[in-house]
Amino acid sequence: MANALSDAEINASLANLNGWSRDGDALVKEFNFDSYLAGVAFAASVGVVAEGLDHHPDMTIGWRRVTVSFTTHDAGNQLSAKDVAAAAAVDALGYPK
Repeated sequence: MANALSDAEINASLANLNGWSRDGDALVKEFNFDSYLAGVAFAASVGVVAEGLDHHPDMTIGWRRVTVSFTTHDAGNQLSAKDVAAAAAVDALGYPK
């Protein structure tokens, strides 16, 4: 079971993440693209990263945008270090290009 982060730990983590925000007990970021298919390709890439980390986000694919949301279910649906690491790994994909 993962340990939930404190508010101070979450705020410190957000300072090191590019464009992520806290929405309740989730880390959320919207990515914008030049085309719908570019967003779909990005979502597939996020899926591969998430599978490798065994930490899967909720994603919403819209027209030219994808919203990614991480929370840790085994920490009582709160934020954990897993969420911060996963958000950083998504950013490392370098999207949008």
